[in-house]
Amino acid sequence: MAGRLAGKVAFITAAGQGIGRGAALAFAREGAKVWASDINPKALADLEGRDGIRSCVLDATDEAAVARTAAEVGTIDVLFNCAGFVHHGTILDCTPKDWEFSLNLNVKSMYLVTRAFLPGMLAQKRGSIINMSSIASSAKGLPNRFVYGTTKAAVVGLTKAIAADYVKQGIRCNCIGPGTVDTPSLRQRIAAFPDPVQAEKDFIARQPMGRLGGVDDITGILVFLASDESLFATGNLYSIDGGMTI
Repeated sequence: MAGRLAGKVAFITAAGQGIGRGAALAFAREGAKVWASDINPKALADLEGRDGIRSCVLDATDEAAVARTAAEVGTIDVLFNCAGFVHHGTILDCTPKDWEFSLNLNVKSMYLVTRAFLPGMLAQKRGSIINMSSIASSAKGLPNRFVYGTTKAAVVGLTKAIAADYVKQGIRCNCIGPGTVDTPSLRQRIAAFPDPVQAEKDFIARQPMGRLGGVDDITGILVFLASDESLFATGNLYSIDGGMTI
């Protein structure tokens, strides 16, 4: 039985761990030819060849590297822009360097990668672009997420702008807004607190369902958005947040 993504080529940034990795595996299981990219070659090592996955090392903020990679990969059907960074703190904790780093990784990377792959999608008159936003965005303000929330709100705007520009040309562009998901990135942030045990309890407490999300809680909607099941959906922010925006 053919998978839901059979015949499609997908490219994913930040596929070495967490949601990006989960997406690569889920897309491959559903029959897609997957290109998994990440800045960390070690994170990609055990993905290469798994269910036909191909991997490539990529700094998604490097314009020249993105252009070379897009030329190597060729035309794709699905793009999942997953690369990002969570900065902890208020506006007073956010230095100009922090600001630039977050904007570059959380927003500019999506601009560069989408701009590189979009012409091929337009030529074939079809394509699904999925961007990683967050519930901490235009959807909801969260404490100590100043620059992160700012950049993820920008992702919502970027998504809607692309969707509006190419809605008549077969291109769909949507973004997802996860709540707190149990990933290696979250574990690193928890470990950085003076009291990691309490920090984990605090993260769980802000989830109305009383638990952290899992990567598998997110990959289902990613497969849906990558597939032809969502052909009438574009320009949306899909919240998968355990009830945070009720």
